[in-house]
Amino acid sequence: MAKKIDITDKLDFSENPVLKIEDIEVEVKGDAETMLRLMGVFANNSEMQAVGEALNLIFSPEDMEKICSLEHKGKKLSAKSLMTIVQKAMELVMGEDEEGEQ
Repeated sequence: MAKKIDITDKLDFSENPVLKIEDIEVEVKGDAETMLRLMGVFANNSEMQAVGEALNLIFSPEDMEKICSLEHKGKKLSAKSLMTIVQKAMELVMGEDEEGEQ
């Protein structure tokens, strides 16, 4: 008979984490399928192309609209800031970023 082990209690089926940016909160899709797709996006595209695709993978269309309409002191969000949002969202999902956790 083949050996069996039950790893169910070692798995995490938690809710999606939330990223707070100024006065908005956006949900980050943290499921395994999305993360696998995300890895492929970064492996097969230039950084700016990957960021655009990643945003669409990890945020809902409603949350994307909130992010793209962000302004601070009358200035719109920069491309570098979009990269930072994607990076921090990925760190949040992977459990690498505990900064500002509430």
